[in-house]
Amino acid sequence: MSHRRSISIGNVSSTGGTLGNEVYSYAAPWPVYALHWSLVPGSFRIAFGSFFEEYANKVRVIQLSENGKELVDVAELDHPYPVTKLLWSPFKQGGLSSDLMATAGDYLRVWEICQIDTNPVDYSDNPEMDVQTESQFVLKTTLANVRKPNQSGGREFCAPLTSFDWNDSEPSLCVTASVDTTCTVWDINTQQAKTQLIAHDKEVFDVAFARGNDIFASVGGDGSVRMFDLRALEHSTIIYETTPTLTNNSSVNTMSSSENAPLLRLSWNRQDPNYIATFAMDSNSILILDVRVPAIPVAELTGHAGSVNGIGWAPHSRDHLCSVGDDRQTLVWDIAQASRSKTAGGSSGAEPILMYPSPGEVNSMSWASSHPDWVSVAWGSTVQALRL
Repeated sequence: MSHRRSISIGNVSSTGGTLGNEVYSYAAPWPVYALHWSLVPGSFRIAFGSFFEEYANKVRVIQLSENGKELVDVAELDHPYPVTKLLWSPFKQGGLSSDLMATAGDYLRVWEICQIDTNPVDYSDNPEMDVQTESQFVLKTTLANVRKPNQSGGREFCAPLTSFDWNDSEPSLCVTASVDTTCTVWDINTQQAKTQLIAHDKEVFDVAFARGNDIFASVGGDGSVRMFDLRALEHSTIIYETTPTLTNNSSVNTMSSSENAPLLRLSWNRQDPNYIATFAMDSNSILILDVRVPAIPVAELTGHAGSVNGIGWAPHSRDHLCSVGDDRQTLVWDIAQASRSKTAGGSSGAEPILMYPSPGEVNSMSWASSHPDWVSVAWGSTVQALRL
C-alpha cells in the first residue's frame, strides 16, 4: 500500500487459488449494520447484523465458498433489537472457543457456533455414511448492564449498551459501554461484573482495550477520550476533549458557546498502543492521538466529503488506517505520511493512499487480521470484502 489508487466496483479478476476475486459482494435481505471478520487464522468468515428500528432483528455469518467464487451463508440467529456492535472472540490456542462471538444491544450476549447433526440416525450399521450437519448459534451467556441505585434509594435498571471490546491477552474479559455513562468490565467465565465505573459525564459511545491486559479507553457524549487502568480505576486520564463551537445568537446579537461535540468511535492501534484514532459526530475528519502527548492530535485526516462512520487500524501495520463515511468512500491512510504533512492549522495535508467508491453510504468496516490485505464494508443491504 505505497500508492494511491481507485478500485472500481465489479473489478473482478480470477487469479486462481482459494481467493479468486478482488471484490466479493453479498446481498443481504435486510439493511446491514455492524460487521466483523473472524479472528481464526486462515478464516474467511464475516458476521454482521441487521438494522430494523424494532424488536425483531438478525445476525448472520457468511464465509467464502469452497470454490472461492462467492460468499455463502453459514448460520443465522434472531436478535432482540439491532446490534450496536458484534465481535468474534480473540483467537488463542487453548483459550475460549474459536467460534465464540459476542453482540451488544439491550444486553451483552455471547454465542457459539456449533455443528448440529441434521439427520440424527444410528450410523453403527453403516459407518461410512456421511454425517449431515449444519451450523447453528447457541446462546452461552447473557449479561445485563444493571446500574446499582445510589444511596438515596431507587430501583435497579438495565441500560442499553452502545459498544464493547474483548481483551486480546485475556479473552475471558470484556468491557462494555452504556448510555448510562458507565463502563463495565466482565468476566465471561464467571458471568459476573468485575467492576463498574462512571466513565463519562454523558453517554459512553465506544470503548476499546489497548494491547495487553490492563488499559482501555472510551469516548462519549461529553466529547472526551478517557483512558483507564484496571489496576488503578480510581483515576482516569483525559487524553483529548473536543472544543466547544461558537454560535451566533442573532436575536440578541451575541456569540454563545455550544457543548463539546460528542465523540462516537475510537480505534486503538494494535501494533503501537501509543496511538488512538477517533472522530466526532457529524464530522468529516479523523483525529489521530498520541497518549504520550494529550490534548493535541498528532494528525487530522480530512479526506472524507461527508460524515465519518467507522475507522479501524490495520492489524499488521502501525502506520495504516481505514475509514468509511457518508460520502460513500472507503479510504486507507498512511499515518506516518499524514503526521509529516501536518499543516500549521493542525489538519493534515495528506491524501489517502487508497480510495474505494461504493453506491451507498458506508456505515461499517472491519479489517481482517487473518487476511491483512482484505477489508469488509457494509452499505445498504450489501456486505463487500475488498482486496487492498
